[in-house]
Amino acid sequence: MSKTKVDFSALAAYLPNGSFEPVLQYIYDYRIQLTITKTRSSVLGDYRHAHNGKGHRISVNGDLNKYAFLITLLHEIAHLITFIQHNNKVPPHGKEWKAHFSQLLAKFITLQIFPTDVQKALATSIKNPAASSCSDDKLLRVLKNYDPVKEGYMLVDDLPVGAHFLIKDHRIFEKGEKIRKRIKCKEIATNKWYLFSPLYEVKYLK
Repeated sequence: MSKTKVDFSALAAYLPNGSFEPVLQYIYDYRIQLTITKTRSSVLGDYRHAHNGKGHRISVNGDLNKYAFLITLLHEIAHLITFIQHNNKVPPHGKEWKAHFSQLLAKFITLQIFPTDVQKALATSIKNPAASSCSDDKLLRVLKNYDPVKEGYMLVDDLPVGAHFLIKDHRIFEKGEKIRKRIKCKEIATNKWYLFSPLYEVKYLK
């Protein structure tokens, strides 16, 4: 995995206006080693607690838009605070983590740094935070409004049934019907069926 240590003077470029100073305070207070990674499809961020002389380490995907980057970073800081207070004696995304994450989000909401739609989604999310912003469909869809536009790319949810699409490993699929919270899609080469997140971004072929 490719990682780059963050020069804190350049950190502001990853964050919404008005959030740099409070974020930096958390980094200094908890002596966080922050790294920016390349895209990881399974996670947006990661936390590793201090041990064997190493400090607290947090990594965040560098391709996230500013609002998603900040929310992911706060998600991981909440893990850090939960570990400090409870060590490994509580579930990773249990009520203790939810409480800390909600408090962090509420604090940053008061700074008026989020667009109205993101702020509204967060106000709902903090009542019961999801284990990952990847699994909070409403919040993730709103955050995607602030991603750079990529010509020819769409969310699986926005494709018509029967459409063909290409994913990152160059496999081609045909969109099928929605099953609960996932969409059933058939791989063209093998005729095997797979379940996709509705918010998975793909290249629309036809």
